Formats: sequence, structure tokens, C-alpha cells
Amino acid sequence: MFSQTTEYALRAVVTLAGAEGQPLTTAEIAARTKVPPGYLSKVLQTLGRAGLIKAARGLRGGYRLSRPAANICMLEVVNAVEPLARISECPLGRPDHTSLCPLHRRIDEAVAATERQLASTTLEELIEPVPGHPEAPVWPVPEQSIS
Repeated sequence: MFSQTTEYALRAVVTLAGAEGQPLTTAEIAARTKVPPGYLSKVLQTLGRAGLIKAARGLRGGYRLSRPAANICMLEVVNAVEPLARISECPLGRPDHTSLCPLHRRIDEAVAATERQLASTTLEELIEPVPGHPEAPVWPVPEQSIS
């Protein structure tokens, strides 16, 4: 349903939400999310232009959310990267269908339901542990090296 870019953006912002305001570098986010650093850099730029994250340079620099995780919903992230496509013409290709035909209406309702669900889910909700696995992260986190 989502493009790889959108999935990477969601991984990045959930990781930043879990950092609780501490800045994370591109390399740190890439390692935690398993996203290629070069690709991630472009995704982070897009999220920054959308006002969802802030970047700080310098020794203690990195990325952080621009607002509390409870105040950013999934739909904002999706819309910043690649908004869900709404149908603009009959999916059956019939030019005589000028209004919503039954198929068009059902598809449009499904997209609208997805948008409602994304709009009602905050980043804060996504940093909760996976049900049944209170210690498990949402996706694999790189193992720490033992010195």
C-alpha cells in the first residue's frame, strides 16, 4: 500500500519519537531502521521541508521531531512524502461515468477510511511496545557490540 519511501519516512519519525527529543544523526537513524543512509538523507530532507522534523548542526546535532510525538499523526508523514492517491476518473475506463460509479465509490471509501485511520494514529502510539512482547521493538534494532 505504501511506497518504500513512505515506509522509510514512517520508520524514521517513529525512531525520532522514541528518542524523546534527543537528536539522532542520519547514521544513527539508518542503523536503527535498516534504511540505506543515502536514501534516508533524502527522506529526512523531505520531512524537514514539511516541518515535521528539525535538523541541528554541530557536535550535538542531529534530527528531532519539530513537535511532540503525540501531536504528529501518521497521515501528516504520509502526506509529506507521498499522499494517498484518490481516483479522478472511472477505474473501469468508461468515459460515460461522470460521477462515482459503484466501483469508484467503493475504492474512494477505502482510501478515505485509510486516511481516517492514519489521521487518528499519532507517532506516540507507534512507539509503544508490540502487544505480547513488551520488550520487543517495532522492527529489529542493530545489536550492540560488546567491548
